[in-house]
Parts: sequence; structure tokens; C-alpha cells
Amino acid sequence: MAGRASWKGYLKLSLVSCPVKLYPATSSTAGKISFNMLHKDTLNRVQQKYHDPELGEIDRADLVKGYQFEKDKYVVVTAEELDEIEIESSKTIDIDGFVDDSQIDRIYLDSTYYLAPDGPIAEETFAVILQAMTRAGKVAIARIVLSGRERLVAIEPITDGFRLVTLRSAKEVREPSSALDKLNVKFSDDMLGMAAMIIEQKQMTFAPEAFEDRYEEALLTLVKSKISGGQPVIAKAPERGNVVNLMDALKRSIQEERRPPAPSLGKATLAKAAGAAPKGAKKATVVNAEPAKPAARKKSGAA
Repeated sequence: MAGRASWKGYLKLSLVSCPVKLYPATSSTAGKISFNMLHKDTLNRVQQKYHDPELGEIDRADLVKGYQFEKDKYVVVTAEELDEIEIESSKTIDIDGFVDDSQIDRIYLDSTYYLAPDGPIAEETFAVILQAMTRAGKVAIARIVLSGRERLVAIEPITDGFRLVTLRSAKEVREPSSALDKLNVKFSDDMLGMAAMIIEQKQMTFAPEAFEDRYEEALLTLVKSKISGGQPVIAKAPERGNVVNLMDALKRSIQEERRPPAPSLGKATLAKAAGAAPKGAKKATVVNAEPAKPAARKKSGAA
């Protein structure tokens, strides 16, 4: 069952169009630990309030949008006025043309979505456009209004639908020369050959599902340890050694890559470390924990 669509409108190819729905393809918060801001003394969760220099604390309902055209001078734009200036791409993804995927530099790729037909009636037209684009082996370039901005998008056919990726504008992309200076170094062919050998030894298959966020695991272990009253289990990063000679470092790297990999600290080991509380360990403060019920008093005298 698909989740809630983030956008609904029409996909248009020349004079052919069909209703479509847009779904986010990624989640930046899935499985992530998040912290709330508390006061250091009361441990109460603090709240953010809007403040006016003249009126003091104000309600969100009293806020309007304003554009600053000079220092401390604003022009107010209402929600009704924003609705009146809707352009075609606010409700329609009109395909401008088609390109080879290799033409799109990866630096322009931004957020990814899935594009699906909106209802059974739309499926036939949607399927025809999808099949035609699949046979052509091309990526469509179009426009869409998302979050108050018109975005250039690339639409790629996949199984049973499209992958839509918003593209950064040329204004958002910096040239490499803004950060990179021209390299002026000399190196031997032997160094280059050894570096190529290391690259060859480290060939791998891209498998994002095998990636585990080690910092997230360490953070979870720390939190679990504090909840259980144990001492925090903190793994420090290894100290960085001083590499004096590049040739020696390349030789040592080749030897190191030939060794079998050391066993990694798995989730089971982390969980075990988090649950084991050493004797005499000081209990950590648990915020908003339910108070313990008082023990029942024993009645004096014989029953």
C-alpha cells in the first residue's frame, strides 16, 4: 500500500496527459536517533516561541510573509496572492524534451521521488508513456512546482513507474575552480602503479543495504547504556599516524590489503555491551520515567 502522495497533478507529453501522484523515494529520518532540547536544571522540554520586538510573544496565526526590499522595509505577500500566480507547472509536469542519462552531471541531482498513475483510468495513458520512454532509453526533462519553487526535474522510466529527480539550477552549482587549485606535483611511475594495484585489490560491488552507520550504532549503545544505568560504552577513533614517506605508505597499504579482514563489532555485541551494567555503576537519570510504587507495609501483630 502506497503512502500519502506529496503532490498530485498531470504528466503531459505533447497533447497526451494523465493524472499522476508523486511520492518521496527517500527518508532522511528513518531509523535515526533524534534529541529534544531540555533545560539543564528542570529537564523540561523547552518550546520555541515567536517574539515581536514591540508586542513580545505572539501567536503563529498572526504571522504573514514579507519580502525585504530595503533594510527594515518589507512588502507583504498574502496566501491569496500566491494562489493567483500559480503557473502551469504547479499542477502539470509538462515534458520539455529527452536526453541521454549520461548528459546529466551527478552534481545536479537533488531529491528523488516516485511517479505513479492517479487512479485506474490513468493507467493506460501512463503505461503507454512509460513503455515508449523505456524503448527509447531516454530520460525526460520537465518542470514542477514543489515547496514554493519551480524545479527542473529528470524523469527516468523504471519497473511499473517513473523515478523523478529534482535538479539543482546552474545558480546553485559552484565550479570546481572555486575550491580546487591546479595541481603542480611530480610522481614516479612506480607510485602510480602501486596506487593502481591498491585500487584493484579494493574492487567491490556497490551494496548500500550492507552499510551500517557506525556512529548511529555507537550513539544507540550510549543511550541504551545510560537508560539501563550502566557506564557509557564509547569507542574512540584510532589516532592518525604520521605518514612520512609516500612510497613506504603505498607498500604498507598493499601488504595490509592482502591480509584477511578483522571481525567487526556487530549489532549483537553492541547490544550486549549496552545491556551489561557493571557492578557499583551509578544509575543514570531517566527523564519522564514513571515513579516507583511504594511497597505495601506489613501489618504488625499475629494474623
